[in-house]
Amino acid sequence: MKKVIEVVTLAVAGLMMIGCSGKSESTIKIGAVGPLSGSVAVYGTDCKNGIELAIEEINAAGGVNGKSIELVSEDDEGNPEKSVSAYKKLVTKDKVNLIVGSLTSGCTMAISSLAQAQKVLMIAPAATATAITDAGDYVFRACFIDPFQGTVGAKFALQTLGSKKAAVLYDVGNDYSVGLTENFVKTFEEAGCEIVAKESYSTGDKDFNAQLTKIKNANPDVVYLPDYYGTVALIAKQLRAQGITTPIVGADGWDGLTDNAGAEVLNGYYSNHYAADSTDEAVQKFVTSYNTKYNKTPTAFAALGYDSVYMLKDAITKAGSADSESVKAALAETNGDYVTGHITFDEKRNPIKSAVMVELITKDGKLSTAYKTTVNP
Repeated sequence: MKKVIEVVTLAVAGLMMIGCSGKSESTIKIGAVGPLSGSVAVYGTDCKNGIELAIEEINAAGGVNGKSIELVSEDDEGNPEKSVSAYKKLVTKDKVNLIVGSLTSGCTMAISSLAQAQKVLMIAPAATATAITDAGDYVFRACFIDPFQGTVGAKFALQTLGSKKAAVLYDVGNDYSVGLTENFVKTFEEAGCEIVAKESYSTGDKDFNAQLTKIKNANPDVVYLPDYYGTVALIAKQLRAQGITTPIVGADGWDGLTDNAGAEVLNGYYSNHYAADSTDEAVQKFVTSYNTKYNKTPTAFAALGYDSVYMLKDAITKAGSADSESVKAALAETNGDYVTGHITFDEKRNPIKSAVMVELITKDGKLSTAYKTTVNP
């Protein structure tokens, strides 16, 4: 009788453990947090598409260690408070311990310390603010960071465009915009060239004419606009209306302009994580598969989401487990080729990889992008 009680007790304990983990023996849950609605919904939607494509491919090929991947996705609307709510739901209700997200720096910062404290492994696909991985060793990212991206923009303006006098217009309340500005200005001035105007605005502003008038009077030969595509489209329209015809340069937040702007962004260039027209075999395979599934060319956010899942898959395979601590150790040793380039991690779990500069062009009557040049770390 004692033996029977022990067996029953062990069985009940086992069932309780399965219930607490929330994991099916046949699946590995991956959570995703991103803006599927709101002002930067293009980022979240494209990233989720990339994540889903990667999971579909991995599951079709037999999964990971004999298990299929199950995605649990939450919309944070690009709002840090909602990022926290989404994170808490994934961890407490869905029992997820591996998360891809969020997309913007502010939203990602809002959940990074929570992930670290609870030992939830997190890969930020596109959040470029330097401080994000300061939360600790459970926080990784798939994208390069703002210092590198700001430097890339300045080097491109100096070396490719031959600029000597730059103007900057940035969002004073946006960490992403501020970080890019600081590093663009630093690199540009260290080259012995001049920032002739440095103007700012607040998040949500719609009228930039006062700042643009000052910029026009300063007569720059390039204007740096480090913000997200919706705001950049508004600024570019007002900038061109004022007769400022100089090149405009930005960063990965511009991804999405091709569907949300017009001719005003031509003679525009931005740093990005990959170029869809690259001849690289892995890039072309991804672009073809994505186009077949979604009938559109994938943005960098799609590529970064896709790479994030494949890096997790490789780490889980190497670790032989989906336990977050084991995956963390394996992920730190990443050394492989992905759609956005060859990736290894530095001591702060930031990827060491190249950046590309792309140009906004008109192709077949539509706004598109074309690869311009590569800048290595």
